[in-house]
Amino acid sequence: MTPPPPLGRPRNKDGPAFDPALDDHELATVRDALVRGRWDGARQLLARTGDDWDRRGHRLVVLAEGPTSAAWAREWQLAEPDSPDAAALLACATVFRAARGQDQPDAARALCLAAARMAPRDPTPWLGILILARRTGTDDERVRAFDQVRARHRDHHHAHHLMAACLAEHQDGDRDDPLHEVYDFASWAAEQAPADSPLAVLPVVAHAERYRVLARAGLEPADPARSGHWTTRRARQVMKAAFDWWLEWDVDDGTTAHPRRKVDLNYLAHAKLHEGRTAEAAALLTRIGPHATNAPWSYPDRDPRKAFRAARRTALGTA
Repeated sequence: MTPPPPLGRPRNKDGPAFDPALDDHELATVRDALVRGRWDGARQLLARTGDDWDRRGHRLVVLAEGPTSAAWAREWQLAEPDSPDAAALLACATVFRAARGQDQPDAARALCLAAARMAPRDPTPWLGILILARRTGTDDERVRAFDQVRARHRDHHHAHHLMAACLAEHQDGDRDDPLHEVYDFASWAAEQAPADSPLAVLPVVAHAERYRVLARAGLEPADPARSGHWTTRRARQVMKAAFDWWLEWDVDDGTTAHPRRKVDLNYLAHAKLHEGRTAEAAALLTRIGPHATNAPWSYPDRDPRKAFRAARRTALGTA
């Protein structure tokens, strides 16, 4: 009997991966070992990551998403009860269990708060609380968690993406509002961030998140190719600014590049494709390589693998 492929990786090695680890191959290896109960690799990886908060958050979230991660994190914590890394992994893993209905949200929140007390400078336990509030909490709980993350790392990439998704879901009326709060939030975050920050792409993310909400409400076509959402004057300005940022600041080496840059490139490629800028979409898809992400290719309720392959056929002539 042929064993299944490692978690998150495709059977077709030439196809899109849709692996949350993205191009962090070390993370993918450690994640696959954790699935088999080998947590020492996670211990070493997180120790090496240190206070690179965006990378730490990315790695902890990917490690925590596995269905058995909470059990192995608890075993690690029993072996090393004073380890902030073990506490953070257990907290984040319990958050995902709560999101799947396998654990109580209060228990997950308590573990996140315990992890936060062990490492007061670390925004990651508060990222866990924000992920939990995104699934089960109120608007006030989401804002409080976001503020706690930002107090520790003001340009936290994942937290800003989560808040954009939350704010985009506030719907008043039966059409898109160019002054909607998610657009203001994304513009503000991009302006506040350093010049080389990938938060420059957040306005594009906000635009995709609004499309998701509008399409699910029946206010935009369910096929993004039939939507004019990316062809308004404001949308074109946003897409151009983000693409210009990518041309100036994109780095693709494995040491200094932002750990979640492929997420942004997927949003930007998706936007450029539906804006009708096929050549620009092709350049982005080439840089993405196999590192496709579910969002935004799945928006509003599409098969992301089919949508990504169709985008590659349109822009590159290949799936």
